[in-house]
Amino acid sequence: MAQSTHTSTLEDFKKSLKSHGLKATDQRLAIHGAMMELGHASADMVREYIVSHGGRITVASVYNTLTQLALLGIYKHRLSANNKMYFDVNTGKHIHLYDVYNNSYKDILDEELLMTVETALKRRRFKGFRVDGIDIQILCHPSHRKAPRSF
Repeated sequence: MAQSTHTSTLEDFKKSLKSHGLKATDQRLAIHGAMMELGHASADMVREYIVSHGGRITVASVYNTLTQLALLGIYKHRLSANNKMYFDVNTGKHIHLYDVYNNSYKDILDEELLMTVETALKRRRFKGFRVDGIDIQILCHPSHRKAPRSF
């Protein structure tokens, strides 16, 4: 099975922050709590989650914190088709299904598919380029007549 890597516990997250010289502030902990519930989320979604649970925070603060955590490798980030930055708590190798109607992501943990693609690409050369990594995103849409809001 593909690798699922994220700071699964609050203690893991605090240790990760400390290893990067950051404090486990209430704001960072609230953002991480929201991300653990949401999995893949934009700054707007995280802010909405925090506010709906009684917190107060600006979208700018959420975005800046998420960006900082992504740059440190605690989260990953990706730009969606609707030009929004989404953040991902799973930093391990995995595939994304991207719902183009609802602009939402779902992780697919499929080691066999990842190995097949990686093996094929290792044999390929791209003139003038060196492959740094492989990021598979499968574009999809709901198969039902009425599109669900999320996965």
